[in-house]
Amino acid sequence: MSTKQKPEDRALHLEQFLPYRLNVVGFFASRALGRVYGTRFGIGIPEWRVIAQLGEFGQLTSRDIGELSQMHKTKVSRAVSELDKRGLVTRAENRADRREAFVALTAAGQRLYAQIVPLALAFEERWIEGIAPEELRVFERVLAVLTERGRHLAGAYQTEEA
Repeated sequence: MSTKQKPEDRALHLEQFLPYRLNVVGFFASRALGRVYGTRFGIGIPEWRVIAQLGEFGQLTSRDIGELSQMHKTKVSRAVSELDKRGLVTRAENRADRREAFVALTAAGQRLYAQIVPLALAFEERWIEGIAPEELRVFERVLAVLTERGRHLAGAYQTEEA
């Protein structure tokens, strides 16, 4: 990407457009990892994200899960309902706000989480294989900056649309 030209003077080449490229990488990661837990455990990406958040943080509200996993509340609700039907999560009323419930992993959900985590970490190892540790550190810093800027821009554009 050239920084010398004004954006309006440049052509858009989708394959070189950073937001598109990040989306493609995310798609491949989700698709490949989704096959790992989808085939073996019969759960989809939204369900795994709920299980992962609960496994890491413990009891959460659906709103918390949505914010942590960047999922829309409808997807979170459907995933929680599916996991509840399968006996992998429980819901308990939030007495301070009856409009929401606390969600937690059941013993079966905790066992599933414990089975998937090593597979996910092994997947990550394969994903980054051959990348030097110093390159990964730089990548992590850049990714953190891009994530924060993305969060800021998403909020800014949301405000402009309202």
